[in-house]
Amino acid sequence: MDMERTNIRDEARALNAQLVEWRRHLHRHPELGFDTQNTAAFAAEQLAAMGVSEIKTGVGRGGLTAVIQGEKPGGVLGLRADMDALPIQEETGLPFASTEEGRMHACGHDAHTAMLLGTARLLSQHRAELKGAVKLIFQPAEEIGAGAVAMIRDGALENPKVDAIAGLHTGNFWTGASAGEIGYSSGALMASADSFTLSITGTGGHGAQPDRAVDPIAVACQIYSTLQTIVSREVPPAQAAVITVGTIQAGSAANIIPPTCTMQGTIRALSPETRTNIQNRIRDIAKGVAEAMRASASVKFSYGPPPVVCDPGMTAKLLRAAGTIVGPEHVRPVDAPTMVGEDMAFFLEKVPGVFFWHPSALKEGENYPHHHPKFTISEEVLWTGAGTMTELALTWQE
Repeated sequence: MDMERTNIRDEARALNAQLVEWRRHLHRHPELGFDTQNTAAFAAEQLAAMGVSEIKTGVGRGGLTAVIQGEKPGGVLGLRADMDALPIQEETGLPFASTEEGRMHACGHDAHTAMLLGTARLLSQHRAELKGAVKLIFQPAEEIGAGAVAMIRDGALENPKVDAIAGLHTGNFWTGASAGEIGYSSGALMASADSFTLSITGTGGHGAQPDRAVDPIAVACQIYSTLQTIVSREVPPAQAAVITVGTIQAGSAANIIPPTCTMQGTIRALSPETRTNIQNRIRDIAKGVAEAMRASASVKFSYGPPPVVCDPGMTAKLLRAAGTIVGPEHVRPVDAPTMVGEDMAFFLEKVPGVFFWHPSALKEGENYPHHHPKFTISEEVLWTGAGTMTELALTWQE
């Protein structure tokens, strides 16, 4: 390991106290959706103090971009962090817990923002070694799956044009890993996340005279059961997918057959082909089962992020960079993708890139899942995320 790269690791580790301070400030003041103006303003203030140029707020409504220009010619690497929190009442009891009623950073976005600020600090100190430029992308509204699209439409990947992109997710999505390690996948890492509303129309009537009605609840039960065969019998076993019906709503009284019934659910898939096939089969099954039972059905889809698919070339460069920071033995392939969605996928559709896990779980027995009111992370390893992104920025064109 040469001295230049050792310095990046050591500098990142020495910066951890600052990363913790930034993260705790952001944790105290969570913001939701696109309403992340104060978070963006805080990030802009820190970037300006570092001498970072071309700081633009309001990108994609609540987002922020900035540019770190290197002193050597080269391409442009985008580095992305999401900033928004969740509408959850915090129950961690931490001294830096949320001061905002009903809002909490329960998914680690406060740490993502802090680590990207740390990356900016390190890169600002190494402009002489930086080829081309790094475009910093601080994104709102990840939790509602809309922020990445808004920033792309607002030119976040242009002026300068981004040639490749990287980002990370901290926490404990990836079980079995130790805090401070890096997890990667050369391919699908996270699933697409779509939802559907299935409306069934029958004929209402008296509960004691079902023969004079067409019961949409009975139809819904048959559709529900048949939908479960899509994954078990139509999706190849090696291609994971999920269909979950989360609500079935109908009726107003025990002795009344209602005229309509509505089902709502979510679809998760790891490939565009599986994603499309599942949607087509939901339509076919809903229509066919309903008609067979003398009812009618319609389906509307709400489309979220596509699958998060990492570029193999950029993944190989991540492996090299992360190995320099945490040691090659602590950079490990993710054993299986998660079926959780992430709108980083929209950026990865536009330019080749990599998204990686940054495990930050606490000791066994102290961890809570993402989106839980007691979720928190190990702050001791924030430097490994900032260090890995910095190292990647300095070496991805080698």
